[in-house]
Amino acid sequence: MQISYACEPSPDTAANEDFVIAGPLFALVLDGATASGLPTGCVHDVAWFVQRLGAELAGFLLSHPDEPLPEVLRQAILRTRDLHPQCDLDNPDSPSATVALLRVAPDADRLDCLVLADSPIVVRGVDGRVEVHADDRIDHLPAYDRESVSRLRNAPGGFWVASARPEAAEQAVTASHSLSRVRDVAALSDGIGRLVDRFGWTWPGLLDALGTDGPSHLVDAVRKHELDLAEGSFRGKRHDDATVLYAQFHPSSGGGTSGRTTDAAAAQ
Repeated sequence: MQISYACEPSPDTAANEDFVIAGPLFALVLDGATASGLPTGCVHDVAWFVQRLGAELAGFLLSHPDEPLPEVLRQAILRTRDLHPQCDLDNPDSPSATVALLRVAPDADRLDCLVLADSPIVVRGVDGRVEVHADDRIDHLPAYDRESVSRLRNAPGGFWVASARPEAAEQAVTASHSLSRVRDVAALSDGIGRLVDRFGWTWPGLLDALGTDGPSHLVDAVRKHELDLAEGSFRGKRHDDATVLYAQFHPSSGGGTSGRTTDAAAAQ
């Protein structure tokens, strides 16, 4: 597995609330949810939470390589809870993150994927077919004011994120592929996903650009698109943290891991 990635904060902020990490047989992307302004009950910021959750995920994956991915996520949430017991972990607005996690099992010829909230994983087979694993429940809420989103977070009929509730892991989208039939994979935060959702790119085109020009090209492309947006033509933030991880399973040459990162929120 040859991995490359880019992880950069929004031009509007100093802190990077995204996180990326990769090991020999796994890779993951987290996208921290920017605080809404409601009380969180936590003395830590989103970047702190995302970095700790990412480290716990990586550690559990290394020590339990055969554990089902939902259990990996559940254990990581529990272990992250244990790092700040002084905080109000029952607060629905406690710091949270999306999760895009992939793991390879070469002996079993299997690629496993897990997605929680809006950080998709895009898989292209050696036959050229593209499959997107996504969790779009946040796109179908009845209202988006702060109070409604708070009430619907990690609740039946709402949407689920990795925060302080371990049962959120049971709500993740999971899928498996025959590893020998996979050409390449991308895991991305919605700061990169907007190339498709907002700016007219296609998933095959995004994978082609990753293979040709690398992850940093996608970050540069999304920043250009964002600057070209007219005021009032979009919902939400003009800029966002942008993270994309690209894994090739049948690269033409070379191997290993490379990355372009900004801020300590990204690690290998």
